[in-house]
Amino acid sequence: MLEMRLIREQPDLVRERLNTRDPGLGKQVDAILELDSIRRQLETQLQRIHAERNKLSKEIGQLRAKKETSIELETKVRELGDDLAVLNERVIAADEAQRSLMLSIPNLPHARAVKGSDASANPVIRVWGEKPEFDFTPRDHVSLGNELGLFDFERAAKISGSGFIAYTGMGARLQRGLIQFLLDLHTAEHGYFEISPPYLVRRYSMVGTGALPKFEQDAYGLDDGEAFLIPTAEVPLTNFHREEALSYRDLPKYYVAQTPCFRREAGSAGKETRGLIRVHQFDKVELVKITEPHQSYLELDKMTADAERVLQLLGLHYRVIELCTGDLGFSMAKTYDIEVWAPGQGSYLEVSSCSNAEDFQARRINLKFKDAEGKNRYPHTLNGSGTALPRLIVALLESGQQKDGSIKIPEPLQNYMKAAELRK
Repeated sequence: MLEMRLIREQPDLVRERLNTRDPGLGKQVDAILELDSIRRQLETQLQRIHAERNKLSKEIGQLRAKKETSIELETKVRELGDDLAVLNERVIAADEAQRSLMLSIPNLPHARAVKGSDASANPVIRVWGEKPEFDFTPRDHVSLGNELGLFDFERAAKISGSGFIAYTGMGARLQRGLIQFLLDLHTAEHGYFEISPPYLVRRYSMVGTGALPKFEQDAYGLDDGEAFLIPTAEVPLTNFHREEALSYRDLPKYYVAQTPCFRREAGSAGKETRGLIRVHQFDKVELVKITEPHQSYLELDKMTADAERVLQLLGLHYRVIELCTGDLGFSMAKTYDIEVWAPGQGSYLEVSSCSNAEDFQARRINLKFKDAEGKNRYPHTLNGSGTALPRLIVALLESGQQKDGSIKIPEPLQNYMKAAELRK
């Protein structure tokens, strides 16, 4: 959530930065300021009436001490009490309206974020490796996986509907091996602390990361919208310290978790949905950091490098792009996407998104830290995929395929798989 003081003191800056996301979004600043003005006026009236009632109550006490009548003042105090009740309801309503609007406003893009309206404006920052070459026409992962018995889409659909997958045989082992490889890498080499969090979270946890209210149609809700299956481990990990006050000595915190992720993918009609590329349930290894503000962009670069290391060790060609202002996620000020090359698709697939939310999420979950001077401040929160499994599996199968239909397993995975190739 944006800082209200920033909106009051620099409304033009807020409007300008919001408009780089979506022209016209800055108009909501005027609505917030109007509600803020109404709320503050009501609070001033509330304080004045409280003061008047307290003054009259004191006078009533003095009259009673002198055994004099106070009926007229008592009547006035009761009337003021009625006024206070009505006014208090108006203050609460104005405060809730202002907070609701504030929760619907996305984060401000970083001042140096690339300006653009959609993904076509995202610049490529760097490229690693080269596209694999084949002396045959590469097949896609669906054809390869079906032939090798790595997954079963038809029976998964029979159980749960379209958009779900059942990994089978060596496919299940590949998924399990990748999860263990990723967790070992990020804990042993990159210094993240592993957590196995709940997969079901309360509504306020989803609001805390910015998943709600904007993306409720994409979430699997329970208990009349008061609980949700997690769309990503970012939600429980970022909320791990909600309502807490940490010390600067505790920071930075590095967390990693492997969880299933549940997404309806509402409104995704027309996008690529074949095979593993877009499914409703998938596993992901998520990275989350909580940092002091002055360190957060250095930590973002390190997190992105940690995610890139996965693809480098697996020998997969990829590129890193920076998201322009119009393509940024709701809560994020700056984001780097890592896209791996999938030969069978003839395209790049996003396998990781590493982002800095600055203090946007910390304000929503009321997470603070005491700095070296003892002042309470909001930390910055970061998150990134380290990485998501389905598209990583797509790239591994399609990049490692051989002419006879077998698939080479990258050396770092061979101990986890107890095999060097996938064959019939």
